[in-house]
Amino acid sequence: MTQTDDFGFGTQIRKSPFFDATLRWGAKGFSVYNHMYIPRDFGDPEQNFWTLVTDAILCDVSVERQVEITGPDAARFVQMLTPRKLSTMAVGQCKYILITNADGGILNDPVLLRLAENHFWISLADSDILFWAQGVAVHSGMDVTITKPDVSPLQLQGPRSGHIMRALFGDAIQDLKYYWLRELDLDGIPLVVSRTGWSSELGYELFLRDGSKGDALWEKIMAAGAAHGLKPGHTSNIRRIEGGMLSYHADADIQTNPFELGLDRLVNLEMEADFIGKTALRRIRAEGPTRRQVGLEWHTDPLPGPNTRFWPVLRDGARLGQVTSAVYSPRLKKNIALAMVSAAQADLGGTVDVITASGPVTARIVPYPFYDPRKTIAAA
Repeated sequence: MTQTDDFGFGTQIRKSPFFDATLRWGAKGFSVYNHMYIPRDFGDPEQNFWTLVTDAILCDVSVERQVEITGPDAARFVQMLTPRKLSTMAVGQCKYILITNADGGILNDPVLLRLAENHFWISLADSDILFWAQGVAVHSGMDVTITKPDVSPLQLQGPRSGHIMRALFGDAIQDLKYYWLRELDLDGIPLVVSRTGWSSELGYELFLRDGSKGDALWEKIMAAGAAHGLKPGHTSNIRRIEGGMLSYHADADIQTNPFELGLDRLVNLEMEADFIGKTALRRIRAEGPTRRQVGLEWHTDPLPGPNTRFWPVLRDGARLGQVTSAVYSPRLKKNIALAMVSAAQADLGGTVDVITASGPVTARIVPYPFYDPRKTIAAA
């Protein structure tokens, strides 16, 4: 019996190619995302945050499953899935996109990677877009093949990640631009490497294309990073909320539209190409959204951890929305949150009451992202 034979709920929840390595390197807790285990606990989450923003962390994010779309009509089909205009997207480029349904609701907010003229990966947040894409394809009349490839990403994130990548791949990796990708081979391990990540820090994602080599890849990266302060870690809830990054099912879901999130830049209603939800999004834009995502801050005792329920947001005793994600930022020395509230009452500088797990607090509506709003760190 191996150390992992008795772990988990059964074979219906899958383990990543890096699962055994994460246990060896100290993973203490997991959650389930896209039907897979994801490490969520390597010890103190505040220390994980500080390691991320001062040195580097390596995260198993194999749960970012890929939907692969190929075939003569691949580009036209991918455009049908998203309101973001893709006609200028080059081979080797990545783009953050939204996938919308006929009502304009968000089904996923993935990163799209273009590996070749008619070869795309959709790197998913937590929802079953493989089924959606295959269903759409059935009646699309387009010549596409939609599959789930043997691809498992790691995230190497933090200010020292560039040094570690140079140790692994040489100085040429410095030329890889933000939101671009490169196909590479590391000592016989086939990879796609992109300048992306869910951290708002300088970082890379390494997409392993052969699951049998997961252990070897993890150990090579950790060895290369030893001189640069690299630690095994997990995606930082503190840093992603500081950066205003969405967590699907928390900050957005099928009932959320792009305009409520201020993501107008990801919606092009003037392009000639059609996409699912275009009519609904035109109507929503014309009428104006009824809700708005806002930032909140308050200076009471630090929250002991992230919220596990949607906390009510009130004004004068009337409910106007809910907190979707909240955490204490040790860098900013205050509690920060993302909330969805009535658009009519989303006034910057206004105060609201939040009913937290430990009682009501008075919070102020503020701009977000809370730190590095122009993403200069990640894009450096």
